[in-house]
Amino acid sequence: MDIKEKIGELAAKITGDASLKEKFNKDPMGTVKELVGNIPPEQLSSLTEGIKTKVNLDNIGGSLGGLGGLFGQK
Repeated sequence: MDIKEKIGELAAKITGDASLKEKFNKDPMGTVKELVGNIPPEQLSSLTEGIKTKVNLDNIGGSLGGLGGLFGQK
């Protein structure tokens, strides 16, 4: 399994579905395990942490993009 590819795929899936995102925020490992299936615990942990990071970076990027309007940028 290509971890980077899987992180991107699952992060997009989670951020694209409000109920899935809420579920992920409450129980990240459980949600990832449900989406991926049976994987070794160390891969599950790495995958979950990677998705958390990606989701948070996407949220920050979206928030910062909105700040451009404050400075006359669109």
